[in-house]
Amino acid sequence: MKRTKMDSTEAIYNGLKDAEIDFVVSVPCVNLSKLLEMVDEDEEIMHIPVTREEEGIGICAGAYMGGRKPAILMQNSGLGNSINALKSLMELYKFPLIIIISHRGTEGETICGQIPMGESTPRLLNAMDFHFFEPTNSETAYEDVKNAWKLSVEEGKPVSVLLEIKYW
Repeated sequence: MKRTKMDSTEAIYNGLKDAEIDFVVSVPCVNLSKLLEMVDEDEEIMHIPVTREEEGIGICAGAYMGGRKPAILMQNSGLGNSINALKSLMELYKFPLIIIISHRGTEGETICGQIPMGESTPRLLNAMDFHFFEPTNSETAYEDVKNAWKLSVEEGKPVSVLLEIKYW
């Protein structure tokens, strides 16, 4: 479904809705806060906040086995915490998953501690042989989220959408 002009958060939310994502796990992130609120208020989406990304990956696997279409929302620092669960659980058993990643440490980052992981995030995804999208505006983000789910189902492994600081 083609949507009218959306802001950056609405684009991600509407992409999730139109991909029929009905189960979202999240780890707190300031850049994703508005999206987390929208997901939490949506009665058609079961939202499970967690404290660790790898815990969320396991919950998403169980949700998929229970017939749900899962996504996880996290900051890119959490990617490092969840590599083993993504490879030896999600990919091994061919479970689809959209990973919406707030890509910290990119252009405009003010916290120097975020930069090393920010620079490594695309390389880590490439090393894991996981496809990812890097939308630059709300129109491409909306399509990228929908396409991420389709690709994840086709490949039977996680697909990410990296949202850099300048996206917001």
